[in-house]
Amino acid sequence: MAARRDRTHYLYIAVIVAVALGILVGFTAPGVAVELKPIGTGFVNLIKMMISPVIFCTIVLGVGSVRKAAKVGAVGGLALGYFMVMSTVALAIGLVVGNILEPGSGLHLTQAARDAGAAQASGASESTADFLLGIIPTTIVSAFTEGSVLQTLMVALLAGFALQAMGSAGEPVLRGIGHIQRLVFRMLAMIMWAAPVGAFGAIAAVVGETGLDALKSLAIIMIGFYVTCALFVFLVLGALLRLIAGVNIFSLLKYLGREFLLILSTSSSESALPRLIAKMEHLGISKPVVGITVPTGYSFNLDGTAIYLTMASLFIAEGMGNPLSIGEQVSLLLFMIIASKGAAGVTGAGLATLAGGLQSHRPELVDGVGLIVGIDRFMSEARAMTNFAGNAVATVLIGTWTKEIDKGRVDEVLAGNIPFDEKTLVDDHGPAAEAGDGTQDVPEPRSMEKADKAGV
Repeated sequence: MAARRDRTHYLYIAVIVAVALGILVGFTAPGVAVELKPIGTGFVNLIKMMISPVIFCTIVLGVGSVRKAAKVGAVGGLALGYFMVMSTVALAIGLVVGNILEPGSGLHLTQAARDAGAAQASGASESTADFLLGIIPTTIVSAFTEGSVLQTLMVALLAGFALQAMGSAGEPVLRGIGHIQRLVFRMLAMIMWAAPVGAFGAIAAVVGETGLDALKSLAIIMIGFYVTCALFVFLVLGALLRLIAGVNIFSLLKYLGREFLLILSTSSSESALPRLIAKMEHLGISKPVVGITVPTGYSFNLDGTAIYLTMASLFIAEGMGNPLSIGEQVSLLLFMIIASKGAAGVTGAGLATLAGGLQSHRPELVDGVGLIVGIDRFMSEARAMTNFAGNAVATVLIGTWTKEIDKGRVDEVLAGNIPFDEKTLVDDHGPAAEAGDGTQDVPEPRSMEKADKAGV
């Protein structure tokens, strides 16, 4: 076991070295660095390829093993309510900090920036009806091929509830899906060995495209945004996590350190979604809570994107010499609460959502999106990591509220006494629950009560 952990340790050291080399190449040979972009894109696409099967297996195993459908509904309703409140808090924090910094003052909109903003706005807006209809896949199979997290979530929930209604007749199917989950996680573990190469290509390309001048001219909003995200994670989320779950935010973030490194190198929180599911289950949170909260949070709990939308809106308005009044800011905040729900954890999605929101609310500001295009990739890093941290904290909190968390195991895992299996990514820390404690007797799903009895 020690040798296995050592190998993965070297893998992530290699990722750090690759990021440093990518930055160096981006500054010294920007022309060459830009040509390396397909390498980073290819690695992210490999990870995204695994997201749908991971979500499907996790949710079907979790929901299918729970006897009472109301339990799943309670988790989903609680999660959506929490996501709405936290998104609103994040948007409000972005407005407050944006008004204090006034980062757009003194900038001038060039024709090139105007054209870049118009390009981002084209086709960026999406109505609420289109968003809701987009959750329904064309076919069951297309939910796995179109790359939509919400479509996969819907099909998985239907399959889980159907297996739940089948009772003992559905147990062979659950066992089969359990074996498929092991296969999927083993494939994901193999793909992770390409992380250093992907990180090198992604970082080199973005540094080569952006250059040092753009970073200097827009440093105020970049630094302000990073500081705001850090304050939100450590003060707001940290306080909630300590008060409600009794967990230290620093311990949780340290536990997820490799996932944050992956996000930093790819600028996409989706690249760490499968690993977050595996690690939250390993932490001691039940499969139904993890399976519902994490995928739903990736579409509805975008705290970093919410902060970005309000700060960037203020930045653009001031940069164009047309600052927003307090009333307009509140109105835009309410609009962005809805608009932000359509943004996925993919690079560039926040920029498209910003353009779409401004186009619907303040069309005269849309051209100003070009002011921020040059540094959006660097702000995307902070957006993605904040979104990821928000979803990790949400999973722990909802597990605590629904009493679907093994607190003793949480302490042991965060203390490093129960290491995560980097080779399989599959959690087998507790046997199946016996009939009567809320689950059916199948190998993969587990319950907190049984885990307590087993002494884990």
